[in-house]
Amino acid sequence: MLTVEQVLASQKANVETLLGLTSKAFEGMERIVELNMTASKAALAETSETAKAFLSAKDAQELLALQSSLMQPLAEKTAAYSRHLYDIATGSSAEFSKAFEAQTAEAQQKFMGLVDNVAKNAPAGSESAVAVMKSAVAAASNAMESVQKAVQQATEVAEANFNAVSATAVNAAKPAGKKR
Repeated sequence: MLTVEQVLASQKANVETLLGLTSKAFEGMERIVELNMTASKAALAETSETAKAFLSAKDAQELLALQSSLMQPLAEKTAAYSRHLYDIATGSSAEFSKAFEAQTAEAQQKFMGLVDNVAKNAPAGSESAVAVMKSAVAAASNAMESVQKAVQQATEVAEANFNAVSATAVNAAKPAGKKR
């Protein structure tokens, strides 16, 4: 049986976890805003320089050469921005995953304690019902672990795909810039 103190302690822990996750979410948003501000300032400065260079071009050939020279740096900057954004998102996601896993492990531990307590105080002849309950808890725990492993594997595949797409985009801009 749960006591008032146990319920209050559980609620306090849940509130602290929620506040911690909210803080992490705000930190992630702050990092995204900071990244966007930095990227916007850099883009504004580069746009000014590019406009001046375009206006000072003497002929169409110089204009085409200037345009093609901008392709590679643009692709690299876009890939770097995407990488920073991805890192922020995966960092925040990892914090949420850690908290979720910790909460799940704690809840499972408490529930197993409750099941053990019930088993100790169960009337004679109810051993099979207790065994079924323990088996169900073990199965649920195994299912949760399988889901967590699948999510981890999917995350690793997504990161590998992201890296491959970023590299391909940067490499594709190299020939485009050299062809002209």
